[in-house]
Amino acid sequence: MWTLRHSHSVADSGRSCCETLTLYPQPAGAGGPLRIVFTKGPGRYVPGGAPLGSGDVGYVRGASLNLHEPGAVRALLDAASSRGWHPEGRWVVEIDGWSLLEAAAAARAGATGPADLKE
Repeated sequence: MWTLRHSHSVADSGRSCCETLTLYPQPAGAGGPLRIVFTKGPGRYVPGGAPLGSGDVGYVRGASLNLHEPGAVRALLDAASSRGWHPEGRWVVEIDGWSLLEAAAAARAGATGPADLKE
């Protein structure tokens, strides 16, 4: 199971948007949640509304994902697992989503890309 939250913070540089994807291992109590956090920054977008959709995150010139799509969530989970996250821990683990984005987007593109054409 997962939840997605959009939040704002006010820093010295102005308002910043953040998307937080929280994954809960199942069955309940099987381990601590994993939080994957995407904070807006230079060359990165985390929109708070139009014209981009809710849950969209990405690089201005590069990889992107829609965090409402189950395949995107699964790709992020797989990327986090390949980097050492394991759900057995009892505490919340927070990961910078930008460190996972390119691997997850590439896996997602491979899973949804065109099928090999055979003659």
